[in-house]
Amino acid sequence: MKLCDLVAWLDAYLETTAFDDVSLNGLQLEGRPEVAKVAVAVDSSMTTFEQAAEVGADLLIVHHGLFWGKPLPVVGMHGRRVKYLLDNGISLYASHVPLDAHRDVGNNWGLARILGMADLEPFGRFGGREVGVKGRFPNGVTLRELADQLEKELGESVLVHAGGKLELETLGIISGAAAPEIVSAADAGLDAFLTGEPEHKTFYDAFERGVNALFAGHYMTETVGVSLLADKLEQEFGLATEFILLPTGL
Repeated sequence: MKLCDLVAWLDAYLETTAFDDVSLNGLQLEGRPEVAKVAVAVDSSMTTFEQAAEVGADLLIVHHGLFWGKPLPVVGMHGRRVKYLLDNGISLYASHVPLDAHRDVGNNWGLARILGMADLEPFGRFGGREVGVKGRFPNGVTLRELADQLEKELGESVLVHAGGKLELETLGIISGAAAPEIVSAADAGLDAFLTGEPEHKTFYDAFERGVNALFAGHYMTETVGVSLLADKLEQEFGLATEFILLPTGL
């Protein structure tokens, strides 16, 4: 498949330009003009790039790309990362907030479906658009059962701030680093809120506002979207894909 055609499809499908995001979403580096194999990963690192080359990827799709905010000089480690991709003909495509928010292959809606939630609705705004999801558990779930399920599904220890009731009916989800949205979850009347990593400044919010907060790892909560996107590319185009797992423990 031609790289330009696949990039055009990704841009449209993920609504790449629709979000106000510090990430440079879309094609960040152009490699070979033809794509037969796609690797997907959460982070951009030299280890990620080396593994992409080892599996023969023509295109690497990541959640966290190489370019954020202001321009960076292509020197030092940043320069070596760029050079490695170019030397190996690997294109790099990044999808940050668009992949958090997507209702079919996004981190948040994907997590909600993994957890068996129903009556899903948008929740939590970023850059003028809703990026998270909220819903209910059809048969209810205890806080401990939810934490155990997350650990089983994601493979990461879950930190729980038990600020609310232990029998849960509703949950809000925003993957990654969304601890300040504990307040939004409480304001929305949710029983619990799930994100990736905690912040010290938000520690008391769950306890003072009567809502439970669960932290299942920034990295692991954001493995969902790239994995679902890989499945979509296989189904849509018959492309070979490979997920590169490099947990950070954070």
